[in-house]
Amino acid sequence: VQLQASGGGLVQAGGSLRLSCAASGSIFSINAMGWYRQAPGNQRELVAAITSSGSTNYADSVKGRFTISRDNAKNTVYLQMNSLKPEDTAVYYCNAAVWGLKYQDYWGQGTLVTVSS
Repeated sequence: VQLQASGGGLVQAGGSLRLSCAASGSIFSINAMGWYRQAPGNQRELVAAITSSGSTNYADSVKGRFTISRDNAKNTVYLQMNSLKPEDTAVYYCNAAVWGLKYQDYWGQGTLVTVSS
């Protein structure tokens, strides 16, 4: 199973970006999917997560600005990021709990989001 993330880039403060992460390979089903981020010198932290039934949770720092969604038919999770702030600058990683040949957590390769002030 592989997770391929895309959509990062450079944006000015107040702007928007949309991240995508597609899972491929021997997949029977996917439970929770999520986005994490890691800024230089910081630990990786949860940004947002979504269950297979669509329940979501968000870090307090992004509530009201970011929206996580998923397309189960495409095994894809999205993160719509609005009103971006310089402190949102980080490498964003997608994560998925996958039932494939075995049950396992998988990580994408990371996509860099840079927000300029």
